[in-house]
Amino acid sequence: MALRMIKDVIRLKWEAQLPHEKIAAALKVSKGVVAKYVALASAAGLDWETVRDWDERQLVARLLPKSDDASPYVTPDWGRVHRELDRKGVTLMLLWQEYVAEHAEQRTWRYTQFCEHYKAFASRLKRSMRQHRRAGEKLFIDYAGSTVPLLDGKRAQVFVSAMGASSYTFACATEAQKLEDWIGSLVRALAFYGGVPQLIVPDNPRAVIADPDRYEPRTHPTVLDFAQHYGTSILPARPASPRDKATAESAVQVVTRWILARLRHHRFHSVAEVDAAIAALLPSLNDRPFQKLPGSRASTFAQLDAPVLMPLPASRYEIARFKTVKVHIDYHVEIDGHRYSVPHALVGQTLDARLTARGVELLLRGNRIASHVRSARRGGFTTLDAHMPAAHRAHRDWTPQRLIAWGQRIGVATGEVVTRILEQNKHPEHGYRACLGLLGLAKRYGSARLEAACERALVLGAFKYRHVRDILLNNRDRIDLDGADCAWTSPLHPNLRGPEHYQ
Repeated sequence: MALRMIKDVIRLKWEAQLPHEKIAAALKVSKGVVAKYVALASAAGLDWETVRDWDERQLVARLLPKSDDASPYVTPDWGRVHRELDRKGVTLMLLWQEYVAEHAEQRTWRYTQFCEHYKAFASRLKRSMRQHRRAGEKLFIDYAGSTVPLLDGKRAQVFVSAMGASSYTFACATEAQKLEDWIGSLVRALAFYGGVPQLIVPDNPRAVIADPDRYEPRTHPTVLDFAQHYGTSILPARPASPRDKATAESAVQVVTRWILARLRHHRFHSVAEVDAAIAALLPSLNDRPFQKLPGSRASTFAQLDAPVLMPLPASRYEIARFKTVKVHIDYHVEIDGHRYSVPHALVGQTLDARLTARGVELLLRGNRIASHVRSARRGGFTTLDAHMPAAHRAHRDWTPQRLIAWGQRIGVATGEVVTRILEQNKHPEHGYRACLGLLGLAKRYGSARLEAACERALVLGAFKYRHVRDILLNNRDRIDLDGADCAWTSPLHPNLRGPEHYQ
């Protein structure tokens, strides 16, 4: 019966003094119903003056008192049942079977009754607590709407994260809500939890989500790189759908009430001071017992989330930026005025550059093809020998000392001619090609003939490549080899002019 009708039964019986038949006729109920509630009111010692201003909860509690001890069935610990459902693979059927097995000697509910009683318990919990989050599955993140003022007029932002199953909460202070602040806070949050969840659920901030599309959101490349480093995934909530991240909303509310409200009278000089104050209050927040469930955030995290989190990588993530670059004809790409080499076969290709504070990685379709230590020297070059064509590597290795040593292996005269060629030029590099051409004559004429030709060139004072080449081409080098005297005297003839002709 409705509360109003129960009150009418009591009013007509105790105030109007009507018999059961007239009360039943007036309220259009059976005589037995009237007798039932009159008996209950008499047993509870109630009359009209007592219940006149009572609400339904008070009246039902007095008329129909419930006693678990009087129930013939064993009542499960519904709080524990609710927590166990957060574990991966746990169902109500499994929990019911365990309940029956545990109380085999006592009367237990059938599966249908078990489910109905659990649903009645769950309906009394908060809306957010009825959402079953699998242990270790999701980490919800957001920034609090409230900020903390600093003495210099700026305001510290407050990052908040919470595990889905346990609501175990982390919070820290940052200078702003830029991409670097999001990534840095996430790195700290994962270190705080000591593991990595399967999914990270943010809102749709522009710094994190490049395109907040409802059906195909596009995440910022740096955030994807962060997720790849930790082996997790980013699943942004649908735009304008706060229910998708109700855990984060609840965590922000709890942090605002139990941490930021306590700091409202404090005066902070820097963001670091705010961060330290928040860290000092976090344990009290996570150790607070739940109102309607057993345990606390910390104990539930230790039982549910912590055992199933993925392990942290060996090193923390270093924030990286991405840039599209094109390979120039000199097999280098330009980044911030400095040029870095890639394999020469990639000339003309478009690559992705992953830039960290200390390094540069060059990627082709996601595969790393080159890496360098980052340099701040504008106009400079960073080149690896392995990236150069064979001819370029040889040219790079040329030095005056190497060319002279190469010539001396052929002979002393050849080494001397190489030295003279290099000395004739203002810059030794200008004589490299002539020296290589000279040394290359050994392949065509042999080392012995080249050494003889260089000896002839030294005698004649001719120290150019073409002079030695012509000596070899005209077989003039063979004169010394045949033992002929190098001295030569012009024969007498009528056309010879004497000294007197020039007086």
